[in-house]
Amino acid sequence: MKRTFTRAFFLVLLCISSVAAMAQDITVKGKVTDGRDKQPLPGVTVKVQGGTAGTQTDAEGNYTITAPGGGTLTFSYIGYASQDVAITNRTIINIEMGSSARSLEQVVVVGYGTQRRRDVTGAVANISGEQLARQPVQTPTQALQGKVSGVQVIGSGQPNSQPQLRIRGTGSVLGGANPLYVVDGVLTDDIRNINNNDILSMDVLKDASAAIYGVRGANGVVIITTRKGKKGPPVVRYDANAGFRELSNKIQMANREQYINYLRDANPSILTQDAAPLTIPGTTDWYDAVLKKGLQMSHNLSVSGGSDNSTYFVSANTFTDDGLIKTNAFDRYSFRTNLDIKITDKINFGTNMALTRSKERPTALEGVYSSVYRAAPVIPAINDAGRYGNTSLWNNMGNPLLSLNNANSQTINNRVQGNVYLEYKPIKSLTLRTAFNTDAYWNKQRNYVGKFSNDANTFTVAGGSQLVNNSTLFIQNDQSFWTVWDNTATWKQTFGKHDITVLGGYTQEYIKTDLFSGTRRDVPADQDLWYLDVGNPEVGATYANSGTLFRRLSYLGRVNYSYAGKYLLTASYRADGSSRFSKKFGYFPTVGLGWVISEEGFMKDSKLINNLKLRASWGQLGNDNISQGLFVTTATPNLPYFYGNSLNLGTAIQDIKDTNLKWERTNQLDIGLEYGLFNNRLTGEMDYYKKKVNDALTNVTIPGILGDPDAIYVTNAASYQNEGAEFSIRWNDKIGKLGYNIGGNINYNKNTVVGLNGGQALLGGGIGNQGSITRTDNGQPIASYYVLQQTGIFQNQAQINAAPAYNLNGYSKTIGGMMFADTNGDGTVDANDRIYAGSYQPKWYGGFNLGLNYSNWDLAADFYGNWGNKIYNGRKAFRANGADNVEANYVTNRWTPSNPSNVNPQVITQNIPASTYFVESGAFLRLNNLTLGYTIPADALKKMKINRIRMYLTSQNLFTAKRYSGFTPELLNTDILASGVDLNGYPTTRTFAFGLNVEF
Repeated sequence: MKRTFTRAFFLVLLCISSVAAMAQDITVKGKVTDGRDKQPLPGVTVKVQGGTAGTQTDAEGNYTITAPGGGTLTFSYIGYASQDVAITNRTIINIEMGSSARSLEQVVVVGYGTQRRRDVTGAVANISGEQLARQPVQTPTQALQGKVSGVQVIGSGQPNSQPQLRIRGTGSVLGGANPLYVVDGVLTDDIRNINNNDILSMDVLKDASAAIYGVRGANGVVIITTRKGKKGPPVVRYDANAGFRELSNKIQMANREQYINYLRDANPSILTQDAAPLTIPGTTDWYDAVLKKGLQMSHNLSVSGGSDNSTYFVSANTFTDDGLIKTNAFDRYSFRTNLDIKITDKINFGTNMALTRSKERPTALEGVYSSVYRAAPVIPAINDAGRYGNTSLWNNMGNPLLSLNNANSQTINNRVQGNVYLEYKPIKSLTLRTAFNTDAYWNKQRNYVGKFSNDANTFTVAGGSQLVNNSTLFIQNDQSFWTVWDNTATWKQTFGKHDITVLGGYTQEYIKTDLFSGTRRDVPADQDLWYLDVGNPEVGATYANSGTLFRRLSYLGRVNYSYAGKYLLTASYRADGSSRFSKKFGYFPTVGLGWVISEEGFMKDSKLINNLKLRASWGQLGNDNISQGLFVTTATPNLPYFYGNSLNLGTAIQDIKDTNLKWERTNQLDIGLEYGLFNNRLTGEMDYYKKKVNDALTNVTIPGILGDPDAIYVTNAASYQNEGAEFSIRWNDKIGKLGYNIGGNINYNKNTVVGLNGGQALLGGGIGNQGSITRTDNGQPIASYYVLQQTGIFQNQAQINAAPAYNLNGYSKTIGGMMFADTNGDGTVDANDRIYAGSYQPKWYGGFNLGLNYSNWDLAADFYGNWGNKIYNGRKAFRANGADNVEANYVTNRWTPSNPSNVNPQVITQNIPASTYFVESGAFLRLNNLTLGYTIPADALKKMKINRIRMYLTSQNLFTAKRYSGFTPELLNTDILASGVDLNGYPTTRTFAFGLNVEF
């Protein structure tokens, strides 16, 4: 007994000693080489798993690291598969790294679950958060530009603007064309609150796989997954960048001399009026007067870590963007906490919560940019006496700098976005999950315009049409609550070669908005008195109170099946109920098939092909993104009417509603091929798709016999189609010590209105006297330009005499004036001769990128562009009067007796009709981002206990090659029918910044 006890004692002591030895830190050395050519790999990251210690291999592939004897080392390098190696008290560990096949094993989010990329049957694109965070932009979608096939991103330089995404074309007009965003399970329309450094990954569902999200999935789904904590000691990261933004392309307007010479032809009478402005020397560049170089800065601090039972990720971020306009300013403050807690072996609890507060001083672009473009250069912005130049007395518009400085606008937004979830696994193969998601915001908007006149003793300045005798205060408070309750059950099991996952569940959505606004005049200039009850209620006081309330209830199911990893099936079905239709429910099925050809026996030994997968999917998706109550017939009370000889009050129905309003339905077909060649150094995808929207909502004019011939109502009477192809390719390799990758994507899309089914053509994009510019009609792309065909410039009287008659709202035939085609041959040029002249939707778009890394240096370049689209130069088309300024290029190239141009007319006035003269190419190619980085060697950081320091210089939009004569070919317009009509778009900016990434 004593001997047994002694043996047991020594056995326990030996185990304790072994554990202690394993726990002690030892020095591990080794060499990392390429598994193909056995060459050393410099710059490989070597880290202790679950700890903070780390290093990198030197130029010869050697490394040295201090680690626990019983720990694990993780080796990672761009383009190679990461490896986890147990140390087991070894002091020398040499490894060989092979090319990465991670893209096949990569987990992508497909809605209410995840899948390995090799098992996905739909068109799903994935991009890592690290790629998005490298660019100094506010929103992650802007950083997405050019990186994902089938996704067109239209950005703007305006602070706090959300880029527009078009996934495989524009699929609706009244129902909206924007995708649905899902942030950690929270459905939303707006992701301007998301801190790019918090993003782990972004997945884009481009085809019928988006149907699992039902409502709004018809325009595609963008799924954002934020970072989580990992088991181990706290990891602290600090990421920052700071720089400035400037105008990337400036329109050169006529200077003083050019402007006066132009006036002599365009409006000579103005020179005979009070010509005092002509006595003031110098030229005013109004763009210089109102624009600036704006500061852009971001600071992000995060802490993550965890234990066996809980993990955490906490971050705080500040973002500043001062924009280009002198009065612009935007600041955003965000805080995020993501927690996951293992309550028992079967129960998990977690929360993802983001709090955001932003403060913005916006600018009314429609007033400022129109005035800057047209303001006379002979008037000073501010004269020597400190008074604003009075452009309005020169038969011109008001002084744009005065308009800016006299208006004080501010918008404050507070937002809460997040969820809490509970998971229960009664058995290993079954997971029950419930999650409550919310997205709520509270906006406060205040606009104050002070009074001013030309009395220098009492007011700021001004005169003419810019006089404002009463100050105005506008205040608006609005709030929105969007809640979603998800309940799902997921069963996952493997039987031999059979893998099956079954998902079932239901969701409930509740959306409520409230808005109150009011206006008062004669409010004092003191900011402490900017309240509606301080102003004069008798003069110009208005109030408004409105809101919306609607609900959705949905049931969903999905089956994922795989046999031997070669044959794949995905099928889903969703029943969506919406309070926006009289027939509440719509039913939307999808099915996807996949064949992993490379897993077949005849392909197993191929040295060329590593991955080859053929997939196809079809599905139906719904869209209910319309105003509430469009199917409800309402009556207006207290209407006066005569009965006999007496006046009475009654109630009447004054509008017509379609009580059978129903879902827009999108049918999508996708056929794709994914490939990986040469040990997966060459990878890519090819897709063909056809997306048709049936029962699309559109406006229909009420027959004149029923009353007002201009009255319209909304009904399902249109069909739109997008058909196209996508190609993406990427090569990842190394030459000696130089690692490199190059890739790109190109996309073709044809958008067509295939049937209005009794609906009338939709008009949009109005410009002054030119009227509507776009027309959406059968056989044409949505929002096509519908204008006259310009054929040249009248050079002499003989051409005028031979030309057809003009019936163009006062525009007459003159020498030096425009010639238009009589396309219908009736002998008169009028509105019936308009033609379709293209649209803003590109036929081709895409991007390509290049990455290099050598030792501790890295270089990345991203390009983006499109072609085959058109832009309508509304700035040039809109002329208020003969005193407006013009572009310098036009002045020097316009028709004159000594310069008989056949392109530009003699003068531009407000009476020129809409024509192809104003339609320009929208093609461009832009160096979207260029970044040069340097990572300090890990050995130099050991004493400071810092894991990593990377410094970088970056430029956004370094240069753009374009044909369009305006600021930018990228036009952000929320009105789909006005797409491509350039009137007041914020110019694209160029950014230069310095950045820093530190990890402790």
